[in-house]
Amino acid sequence: MARPRQTLLTRQRIVEAAAALVDAEGLAAVSTRRLATELGVAGPSLYHHFPTKNEILDAVADAVVARVDVSSFATHDWRDALRLWACSYHAVLCAHPNVVPVLAHGPGRRPAALAMADTVYGALIDAGWPPARATHIGALMRYLVHGSALGSFARGFDEDPGVYAERYPHLRHAHLLAEHQHSVDEGAFELGLDTVLAGLGRLLPLTKGTRT
Repeated sequence: MARPRQTLLTRQRIVEAAAALVDAEGLAAVSTRRLATELGVAGPSLYHHFPTKNEILDAVADAVVARVDVSSFATHDWRDALRLWACSYHAVLCAHPNVVPVLAHGPGRRPAALAMADTVYGALIDAGWPPARATHIGALMRYLVHGSALGSFARGFDEDPGVYAERYPHLRHAHLLAEHQHSVDEGAFELGLDTVLAGLGRLLPLTKGTRT
């Protein structure tokens, strides 16, 4: 009798399985043993594709970044392009918040992350931003997007009104924030983005022609 045919193990299958674990249980859930079990293979077979666990997590992070839409930089002015890109980036990371700590270390050698950084930086240079300022803007936008995806501000407050009643009178409505999580968290991100872009719009004419 012929042996049952095993599904071919590929990098893509490993990344998809690892991504599902990260989304469901967090980064700590990913191990070669756990992945091998999920994929129905022997642990050592994973090493033919990824020598280390960190390389698997890098691939998961890059697969997430690859979903961010950067097409606006080819069709819009720099400020509108930054807005559209930041909103796409924010939405992607909010759907996969557990991967943010990996992204926080920077792009490293991850192809999608480097391609995104190259696109953003190049568009800013083309718009007239000096190289140093273009670098600052890229870092600033990353801080804004990553920070907004790490956790909910609204859900950080206890829902028991008794916690605030006497000792924290200015927070007497804080127990209601969780009910309005989406409007609070998304409103905060949009306000931050509006503020940053408005400030940059005023700054650009003052920096054109300079090197910093």
